[in-house]
Amino acid sequence: MNDRAFLIERFGEFLSLEQGSSARTTEAYGRDLGRLVEWCKAKAIGDPSKLTPADLRAFVYYLKDLGLAPSSIRRSMSAIRTYFKFMIGERAVERDPSLKLETPKKWRTLPEVLSADDVRRLIEAISLDEAMCFRDRAMLELGYGGGLRVSEWIGIGVQDLMLDDGVIRVFGKGAKERLVPVGRAAIGAVGMYLRELRPRLERGEGKGRLFLNTRGKPLSRMGAWQILRKYVTRAGISTRVTPHTLRHSFATHLLEGGADLRAVQEMLGHVDISTTQIYTHVDREYLRSVHKQYHPRG
Repeated sequence: MNDRAFLIERFGEFLSLEQGSSARTTEAYGRDLGRLVEWCKAKAIGDPSKLTPADLRAFVYYLKDLGLAPSSIRRSMSAIRTYFKFMIGERAVERDPSLKLETPKKWRTLPEVLSADDVRRLIEAISLDEAMCFRDRAMLELGYGGGLRVSEWIGIGVQDLMLDDGVIRVFGKGAKERLVPVGRAAIGAVGMYLRELRPRLERGEGKGRLFLNTRGKPLSRMGAWQILRKYVTRAGISTRVTPHTLRHSFATHLLEGGADLRAVQEMLGHVDISTTQIYTHVDREYLRSVHKQYHPRG
């Protein structure tokens, strides 16, 4: 690998002579860029012009995994942005991959997830005495069992169910269609709802949707939220839970169980795998917490 392609020495001169940066800032930025160069070496990226926005996101997550404080990561990102402005000015690169780099405050708070036991308590909080118990159970089982967005929950049509094949058809962002596998619990709950309750709710205004409200109309987004909130409270779960929490929990539990990241990407309907990679960091946070709690020198 040719380190000279990265122009680190010239970047240092640019900072001190042209930018008027202090010796401390110049040294810190040089250290930050040195770390990026070493990471590029490990990834066989021999030229800064080859770096993509996805590469830089992966590098930032690498810094997080090293245990760097958010303030240090913010400084590294500032160094990277300044560096690419310099490289554009030197005509050493044609595009700036750091333009869409997210700041730590957007990602350092990992998605809230429920434990498998929390999910069990949530589902078991639905009493058979509830008039809408079959609908509510089917809705929560399907939301968690398929990792669905709330818009996908309420948008499922009866014709989108392929329960014999163990899959459902959903329409995600941009009306993009995908087939999502669901397990026995969700299939059983949806089958029970279709047989025992939905026919009584349907009064010709259901528009073919699977989930209907008590008036026989398609369930709204707010309706789905209220149903979930009711059972979260009843289950005694103190953390904030939204429909997206079930989606986060679905992905995290799959990865904790050893699922392939690409498979989880497909099930979630993510276009870019870097979006799915957030869940690998949830998993690492979990492993870190377990180590800290149980290792004698944690």
